[in-house]
Amino acid sequence: MKRPGGSETYTRIYRSVRRIPRGRVATYGQIAALAGLRGHARQVGYALHRLRDPDLPWHRVINARGEISLPPRPDAGELQRELLEREGVQFGPHGRVDLARFRWRPRRASA
Repeated sequence: MKRPGGSETYTRIYRSVRRIPRGRVATYGQIAALAGLRGHARQVGYALHRLRDPDLPWHRVINARGEISLPPRPDAGELQRELLEREGVQFGPHGRVDLARFRWRPRRASA
């Protein structure tokens, strides 16, 4: 089986991320499934790491525990949290988003 990657795959991932509405979040696995890449949540992380579009709402993608999963870079996680909070997404006392409340539930299963 060919490993997902490349510009077509990234385009599908970015298209799925673009659909996440303001004030909602999606998990890496959820975006992978929407992009037709079920089981390839890490591929979503790779695509977002290579992102060159400043208008794509990358900050709305979090891990399955409701946490920010950015690599340990100065201010990266803080920026993501700040952007989400500006949109009304709230974090609990342990730094987690309540996915039952803030997870995006798209009407269509495919992007």
